[in-house]
Amino acid sequence: MNILLLGSGGREHAMAWKITQSRLCSHLFIAPGNAGTAKCGTNLETAVTDFEGLKKICVDENIGMVVVGPEEPLVKGIVDFFAGDKALKKIPVIGPSAKGAQLEGSKAFSKKFMERHQIPTAVYREFDMDNYEEGIKYLEKHPLPIVLKADGLAAGKGVVICQSYVEAMAEYELMLQHSKFGEASRKIVVEEFLNGIELSVFILTDGKHYVILPEAKDYKRIGEEDKGLNTGGMGAISPVPFADETFMNKITDRILKPTIEGLGKDKIDYRGFIFIGVIKIGGDPYVIEYNCRLGDPETEVVLPRLKNDLVELFCAVPEQRLNEFLIEMDERVACTIMAVSRGYPGSYEKGFEITGLDKEVGKDSIVFHAGTLSDGEKILTNGGRVLCVSSFAETIYEAVDKSRDVLEQIDFDGIYYRRDIGYEFL
Repeated sequence: MNILLLGSGGREHAMAWKITQSRLCSHLFIAPGNAGTAKCGTNLETAVTDFEGLKKICVDENIGMVVVGPEEPLVKGIVDFFAGDKALKKIPVIGPSAKGAQLEGSKAFSKKFMERHQIPTAVYREFDMDNYEEGIKYLEKHPLPIVLKADGLAAGKGVVICQSYVEAMAEYELMLQHSKFGEASRKIVVEEFLNGIELSVFILTDGKHYVILPEAKDYKRIGEEDKGLNTGGMGAISPVPFADETFMNKITDRILKPTIEGLGKDKIDYRGFIFIGVIKIGGDPYVIEYNCRLGDPETEVVLPRLKNDLVELFCAVPEQRLNEFLIEMDERVACTIMAVSRGYPGSYEKGFEITGLDKEVGKDSIVFHAGTLSDGEKILTNGGRVLCVSSFAETIYEAVDKSRDVLEQIDFDGIYYRRDIGYEFL
């Protein structure tokens, strides 16, 4: 079977790496891909939201399955586009319908969903220009800190944690009156701040059943010991030390089962990944957010730990037979460390040559490309997050050490990476 994978980041390189290990994959096409995915299959210069262009690829290359990496095409309805097209409707797409993708595409939608199905989450209210003044009064009485979230997709930057009322009022005005996050902040959600420790939980569902993939913990801040600006993710570990059997059972009973049952009750067709951002408070799990795809850089530790044939799991999704599968995981610890461009998550330059990629990394380490570009024999930087190194070991400390050792062999102008991923467990 020929498979088309959509996306161009580290998540997609990890997915491509895993997909091509399957006996069911004849050839993998990636749109648009990066320098790393080019070694797994054929990159095609088509945008993930160019649905007509993707249709042409599917017809020309006899594509038997489409796997969607990022959230944007899902929110914009790629699954519905395929289902409604005569030439494409028999091709399964791994991902939810546009309505299902609203779990990530609209914070207000997801909060209402959780409220309706009694899934534990932070107390919230939503506001737009129609009830702007009501929001001001609500903020004035809200305990600090206050969390403000843009309702729509904002490239991971639409959340602000305000430590003072002055800051909260200013951000509220910037979001709603001055469109700080564009269309994404035409409506905002104001939440109570939950103080605890976070982890990422991933499931693959066929709409009736689901399987739980290895959990992970990512590190968002640019600086060591989680200080500085938020990024798309500077690294991740899996498994998560505090996610023991008792806690994971609570997540299953209070969050995962009600989520799948809720989607069914709401008649939402959802066949793909769900990424649940969970926070542990006093031994209990609460949902911070839903995402309608795998996380990045969590995928770079989750898929290496997954022993199952990923394409076999994908094939079970349209046939709604995921209940036939038992997930097998590598018992070792996996750690990934992301190398980024100088200036990230602010402004940065691209086009610097990456050296050291040809050096031996050892059987327990893998280099996944994120923002990279092939230029003849050279590989150049092409994004803020450039590449990451995932390593296996018996302990977090050893896994972090292995990834750091590999990164010390790799260089580009302005390279930066955190050396303390998993620091609170070391």
